[in-house]
Amino acid sequence: MARRHSRLENFLTRSWMQRGLFAHAMLPLSCLFHHLANSRRRSYLDHPEKRQRLPVPVIVVGNIFVGGTGKTPLTIWLVHTLREAGFHPGVISRGYGADNSLVKNVTTLSSPQDVGDEPLLIAQRAQCPLVVGRDRVAAGLALLAAHPQVDVIISDDGLQHYRLVRDIEIVLFDQRGIGNGWLLPAGPLREPASRQGDFTVVNGGLPAPGVAADAIAMHLRADQVEQLSDPAQTRPLTSFAGIASLLAAAGIGNPARFFNMLREAGLQFETMALPDHHDFANNPFADSTAEIILITEKDAVKCRQHETLKNDPRIWVVPVTAQIDGAFAERIVEKLRGHSIA
Repeated sequence: MARRHSRLENFLTRSWMQRGLFAHAMLPLSCLFHHLANSRRRSYLDHPEKRQRLPVPVIVVGNIFVGGTGKTPLTIWLVHTLREAGFHPGVISRGYGADNSLVKNVTTLSSPQDVGDEPLLIAQRAQCPLVVGRDRVAAGLALLAAHPQVDVIISDDGLQHYRLVRDIEIVLFDQRGIGNGWLLPAGPLREPASRQGDFTVVNGGLPAPGVAADAIAMHLRADQVEQLSDPAQTRPLTSFAGIASLLAAAGIGNPARFFNMLREAGLQFETMALPDHHDFANNPFADSTAEIILITEKDAVKCRQHETLKNDPRIWVVPVTAQIDGAFAERIVEKLRGHSIA
């Protein structure tokens, strides 16, 4: 099942980067999707009474390119940045794969099956109050009720959750840019490429196809890696260069981005692209003869739930940190404080 899912994702990713036969065949459905999405958006924007503002400022980190573009590391970066500026940030998220019909508080000890893998990773890395739930307004209110010290909320995803009034929108792309520029299912976009936010960030740096040249560049940096079975054991990522039997696995929205980062560090390896949010119910490494296996942090939070995986000394986790120009942080802080960002 996982392999079929992965093959489907790979097919769609390739198809959405060009205007080929599949994309053209899907155009009628894309027109319908555009109409429905636009009608839904206008139903909120044209009727302010349907929207709700929370008692504190809200920053939405989202994307119009379906799938992973790097929202989680950007959210973690925002938490640290705002904390350094004197704010007390909290995070709300949907919680993919969890029973998100309920609002749930997330702690570092939560189960990824209960709250989702990305929220758990944010809670562990950012050490901040975090609540998940499909209804972002309800999640925000629950967060403030449980943590009254929070004075700014970051919504991890939720760009299309228009009922929640937001003070700042950050639209995130990666180096795939806007793909073929068409909406789902003919292309990868949830909303038209003309959709604007307050800030546009590109994970992987500029240029990115179809994205404005004045967008803000973000790079993911990985220096030290840690052994899954014993996180106290760390070593430089570059120390794995030259290992003949090396496997890199990633169950994220864009596995190629993880693999490219490892290649830039001088590593040579076999790849294993898993479906996004892969649950690791079955051990994908059971038949692997690799001496070392490198995985993402997002996958690690689920691997730690399985005895065989969490005790496999071959598995090493590659934490990443977002690197962004400090001027972007200043603009975010100024906008929150009500000053001009021109």
